[in-house]
Amino acid sequence: MIDIATRVYNHTWKIDPIVRSVLDTDFYKLLMAQTIYRRHFQTRVTFGIINRTHQVRIADFVDEGQLREQLDHVRTLSLTRGESTWLRGNMFYGKRQMFSPDFIAWLEGFRFPAYHLEKRDGQYELTFEGPWIETTMWEIPALAIINELRSRAVLKDMGRFGLQVLYAKAMTRVWEKVERLRALEGVNVADFGTRRRHGFLWQDWCVQAMMEGLGPSFLGTSNCLIALRREVEATGTNAHELPMVYAALAKDDAELASAPYTVLADWQQDYEGNLRVILPDTFGTSGFLQNAPDWVARWTGIRIDSKEPIEGGEEAIAWWLERGQDPMTKLAIFSDGLDIDDIEQIYRHFRGRMRMGFGWGTLLTNDFRGFAPNGALDPISIVCKVISADGHPTVKLSDNPTKAMGPPDEIARYKRVFEIGAQQPRDVLV
Repeated sequence: MIDIATRVYNHTWKIDPIVRSVLDTDFYKLLMAQTIYRRHFQTRVTFGIINRTHQVRIADFVDEGQLREQLDHVRTLSLTRGESTWLRGNMFYGKRQMFSPDFIAWLEGFRFPAYHLEKRDGQYELTFEGPWIETTMWEIPALAIINELRSRAVLKDMGRFGLQVLYAKAMTRVWEKVERLRALEGVNVADFGTRRRHGFLWQDWCVQAMMEGLGPSFLGTSNCLIALRREVEATGTNAHELPMVYAALAKDDAELASAPYTVLADWQQDYEGNLRVILPDTFGTSGFLQNAPDWVARWTGIRIDSKEPIEGGEEAIAWWLERGQDPMTKLAIFSDGLDIDDIEQIYRHFRGRMRMGFGWGTLLTNDFRGFAPNGALDPISIVCKVISADGHPTVKLSDNPTKAMGPPDEIARYKRVFEIGAQQPRDVLV
């Protein structure tokens, strides 16, 4: 097993680049990219980094030269022969050849496109503009780079023994959480922590800890490279990006209102089985469920993201029953900013009422809270979101208005079209 503290003490980025493979990304990115490749190859979009933890002025301590070096390194990456073979021949969710030969051929020739970077008021404005199929691939690497450069900036002056103690504390914290999970009979947990991880080596360590500590209760990791190397399942389905772009491309209010279901119709044609998990909260969960066609209720399950998890789970059960579905045959995946206390509470509340899975992200792969002065290693809420599509602004409403994004006039229009009433803000930790 790698001595992470020594590696951190000795490393330079040339030895340990932050992103070391095209596959050092989340599985859902590849699934969505294939749908984009098939259906929206000509669509052009812009992605941008948004630091929702405004008080953390990233540009004040993350060196711009190092950031550019890491971004430029990503632009040199290409899919290796072994990685291509894994994508072509591996079984994902019980299905072989999940990815079509023409998409794999495109991915083999893919190179990351250009970026635009500048500093403004203590933050980095990092944007990616171009074909959707290319710019979408930047989301996960860009976030991983910024988060790990932040970690490296904090740790650079620590000595060897200080680093050993720091990582010993962090390992102990993770393992204590794993032991608490192990006490929950039949719990199912996956690693969703690539985007905001402390570092690649640390995420890899966390996955190995979950493999040993949870055995079959560990569903796998969203990180494709780690899934390949550790021979575990690659997990994930889709994200808010798809309905945001489909909605932005809508020609009128009627097409806008149907956009979330158009996404699912396309996805249903592209994928089967356990990949049919709806993510209903892009423009508000309640309205989505109320207006959903009956065929949506027959999907495998639902991901509870920005809604308060107990409320969201109860709403899902009520909706399934209303649509003539047995909740015991359905899957609810909880995934928003979870930590061990949340997982335990949700598990105990819904046990025996439906199938459950937990996507454990930032507070698995980046929980160094309290280990550095002034919270310098505490995780932050940073995202990379699509902000326009073919010149039209994108909007996300969410079930938590704190996460809403888009121009105010477009937010008002979307709230009218999707009949969004009063919403209760919730603190966004990660």
